Amino acid sequence: MGRLLLIDVASSVAVLGLWYLVFSIYNQKKGASALRWVQTACAGKGRILESHWVGLGSSRLEARLHFASRWFDNARVTVRFRPRSSPLHWLVSCWRRQKETLTFEADLGGSPSFHLEVVRHRWSAHNRGITSRKRDGREWDLYEPGPIILTTRTHWKQDPTAELNALMSARRQDILEVHFRPESPQFSAKVHLEALADPAAAASFVSALREIAAGVSAHRQ
Repeated sequence: MGRLLLIDVASSVAVLGLWYLVFSIYNQKKGASALRWVQTACAGKGRILESHWVGLGSSRLEARLHFASRWFDNARVTVRFRPRSSPLHWLVSCWRRQKETLTFEADLGGSPSFHLEVVRHRWSAHNRGITSRKRDGREWDLYEPGPIILTTRTHWKQDPTAELNALMSARRQDILEVHFRPESPQFSAKVHLEALADPAAAASFVSALREIAAGVSAHRQ
């Protein structure tokens, strides 16, 4: 009995070790592809200086970037993959429908004087198959509003150019989040990793980052 238990434990350890090795290599290959997408998106105007994996399991990759022009300072990207090397964490991420993302962070030419967070949210609903005979009158009326700005400022300025430019650019490029802050990193943007697989979409993402940052910089001057 004890020998069988020992065999079961050894087999489980071997399977988990093989799982870890296979999916760590898989994530590393995806990481190499992601870095190639980033390099292609820079279109010769920027390059990757170095990259390294953070933590165990090859689920988080960080890379430092350098741009020839003064677009961004201390630029870096963080790519988050699903934690495939851990079966439990992988199942949890699948259950939560977590997406693989790329986050770009950098400092601007000057510190922004405000905190700004742009987050894209989507809601959807269905009637769960309710027929017209079962409806009780409580139906949803769906509307698509324009951009909404929630501010904590006591005195709101009449020309929120930087905020609106950030909202519009994020909407056009399907950027998930945009952040501005006075402290470093002063600017960050997050996008689904799969959106950068297309070279044209990746180049558009970098152009959108430049447009957002340039709009804020010009507004600050």
